[in-house]
Amino acid sequence: MALTDICQEFGTPLYVYDANKIVRQIETLRNYFSRVPLQLKYAAKSLTNLSVLKLIKAQGIGLDVVSIEEAYLGVRAGFSPHEISYTPNCVSFEEIQEAVELGVAINIDNLPVLEQFGQTYGSSVPCCIRVNPSIMAGGHSKISVGHSFSKFGISAIQVRELVQIVEKYDIDISGVHVHTGSDITDVDVFLMSANVVFEVAQRFKNLRFIDFGSGFKVNYHQGDQATNLQELAERLQDAFQKFCDAYGKQLELWLEPGKIIVSEAGQFLVKVNVVKENPEVTFVGVDSGFNHLIRPMFYDAYQHIENLSNPDGPKKKYQVVGYICETDTFGSDRDLSEVRPGDILSIKNAGAYGFSMASNYNSRKRPAEVMIYQGKAHLIRQRETMEDLLKNQVLIDL
Repeated sequence: MALTDICQEFGTPLYVYDANKIVRQIETLRNYFSRVPLQLKYAAKSLTNLSVLKLIKAQGIGLDVVSIEEAYLGVRAGFSPHEISYTPNCVSFEEIQEAVELGVAINIDNLPVLEQFGQTYGSSVPCCIRVNPSIMAGGHSKISVGHSFSKFGISAIQVRELVQIVEKYDIDISGVHVHTGSDITDVDVFLMSANVVFEVAQRFKNLRFIDFGSGFKVNYHQGDQATNLQELAERLQDAFQKFCDAYGKQLELWLEPGKIIVSEAGQFLVKVNVVKENPEVTFVGVDSGFNHLIRPMFYDAYQHIENLSNPDGPKKKYQVVGYICETDTFGSDRDLSEVRPGDILSIKNAGAYGFSMASNYNSRKRPAEVMIYQGKAHLIRQRETMEDLLKNQVLIDL
């Protein structure tokens, strides 16, 4: 099915996801990590559409959520609470209590909340602990979350205080978790984090799993360096099994893949409003902006762009920009087939952190979402309307 035909049917801007690609990515991870008891927990924050969650649930994997709202979405999509791991950051204790009542697995990333958790539940409710390994990793400072100045996790340096709290309240520690960031290409970084986690995990004798998070980098353009999953799987499984042998118990190895499952499965399709030639640069203005896809502006992320309407046209250099009243550049100095008003452009690798980070900035409506499943394009989120923008506003008498 041609993407331009899908745009004709559903309009633009439009997120389109390939269900087959999502399924293949899950199978790839399973195949690489086949030597240990494996639990995959899809990182819901990367893409939370209910139909996508339902597809992922059908593959027999679990869910990693970072908010109570994501947990409820997971349940709505068909996940049982026990299949959901909840890893919040800086939330109220009331939200954690709500998650306990829902029945999801709890992952705690700071000592004050761990103490409050122990005071409230003692040994009656198990929990995982998130460790900060003090390692800078990832392609950008905003996506490195395991360094010493990150708000995420309990510092490995605080392990003595951690153990004291656990022992004081007889807390049932079910697992130890680490996640150092995103777009990590250096396999050694994963192993360094794993070694820190192993040292902490030795302190707790009733573990059921160790969660190594994710952060796998995908290819954003030809020649880009991605995480070598085969090497990572071999080395991490070896290290994990060696730890389990020394620990005296076979644990489960958990991973929280998000971007690697859905990123390459998604494309963001936009229509060209105007081609504006300046003396120094030719702008291509499209019917979207960073309100719909913020990664290029927020993370300086490169996302490949193609002209679907004129694929064989002569190549020219363009700057692809949005319609927001801010600087919102999707791509600078791009070689594209000649672009004309009305052409459809595809922005690749838009499945992860695309729609899930979209907003209504400039009072713009968020786009529709479509999933290609079994050869057919299915609408899985309607395009917002003006009524959607107004429905929660209250106009007072003045």
